[in-house]
Amino acid sequence: MVQLWVTTRARSTAKSPRRRGTLFLEDGTRFDGAGFGASTSVVGEVVFTTGMVGYPQSLTDPSFRGQILTFTYPLIGNYGVPSTSARDEWGLPRYLESNELQIRGMVVRGLTAPSHWQSRHRVEEWLQDSGIPGVAGIDTRRLTEHLRSHGVVRGALHVGASTLSDEELAERIHRAPGYADEDYMTQVSVRHPTVVGDPSAPLVAVLDCGVKASIVRALLRRELSVLRLPHDATVPEQWDGRRVHGLVVGNGPGDPERLTGTISEIGRIAKSDLPVLGICLGNQLLALARGGRTFKLKYGHRGQNKTVCFPDGRALIMSENHGYAVEPGSLRGTGLLPWATNPDDGTLEGLRDRTGRILALQGHPEGHPGPQEAGFVFDRFTDQVKRRTR
Repeated sequence: MVQLWVTTRARSTAKSPRRRGTLFLEDGTRFDGAGFGASTSVVGEVVFTTGMVGYPQSLTDPSFRGQILTFTYPLIGNYGVPSTSARDEWGLPRYLESNELQIRGMVVRGLTAPSHWQSRHRVEEWLQDSGIPGVAGIDTRRLTEHLRSHGVVRGALHVGASTLSDEELAERIHRAPGYADEDYMTQVSVRHPTVVGDPSAPLVAVLDCGVKASIVRALLRRELSVLRLPHDATVPEQWDGRRVHGLVVGNGPGDPERLTGTISEIGRIAKSDLPVLGICLGNQLLALARGGRTFKLKYGHRGQNKTVCFPDGRALIMSENHGYAVEPGSLRGTGLLPWATNPDDGTLEGLRDRTGRILALQGHPEGHPGPQEAGFVFDRFTDQVKRRTR
């Protein structure tokens, strides 16, 4: 597989010297392979995703900010990279989840030449232009098994003409801040409020902690208008003469407990009569806003085939990308009820209040790419919002 990658790379950039790539984990485990993307060194939390498709969306998902992303699927790049400038009818990225690559580094078993009519770039060119390094040709199965056994760890990824020693890479990890200590919101949240959608449609606010374009699009397709706010903004009762009829808190990176201002504002809104929908990080923030607690998972849930079980007996498949979860026992006295669970490890996958005004899922009902079986959550939220406008 390494030779396959080197061969396809050599065809596209014959004048470029072959570079070495190294992933070094803070527990001393080392993986050497072929470097691609930018020639640089980075430090980040090393995680893995099991999705077989959708790498352009994963690479631009703000939830992966600050992380070195490993793909367990062995062939990445085979359909290239679609247009990064294409926009839909609302001005959102048509094929991506944000306007830029969000990962800190990329790890793959094999990187192949693209063959797809929508391909505009190669993955390695995309990373090169964005200043992000990657390593190919390592045993990603061994790496994944290591992370599953020992839990996620920080790592240093280096790409260059020569390699660095274990001691040099360990020192870079030691000097870098921990994943939970970094401030990602200034990097992924909008800086100023923006409104998207039909001006005559019911208006809902989105506290943007790194929300995916697909979540915003799911709301717009249900004939809602979206007021996108910075993560630490106060949710207004009205905006430009229009009443706000609901609140959505989507996905995002980092430790949810660090977002104290966002938690406080969600708590204020949750005490009102406004419909509230939380997705992924939003699920965790809703629990924290009502007095619950969160904890860090050993290696997280990242993939497109995660099973979620509901109390009525339904078992749905969802796309997920999260490293933290809500402690079920901490919900006592919060007014929130467990709504869904993960049958693999028993973790909490959803919350709601007794009236259904507050709904939250840990997974991604918008699934892009991925299953959309849980899209009914958007429908329930939309119904509640539209009832308020009658």
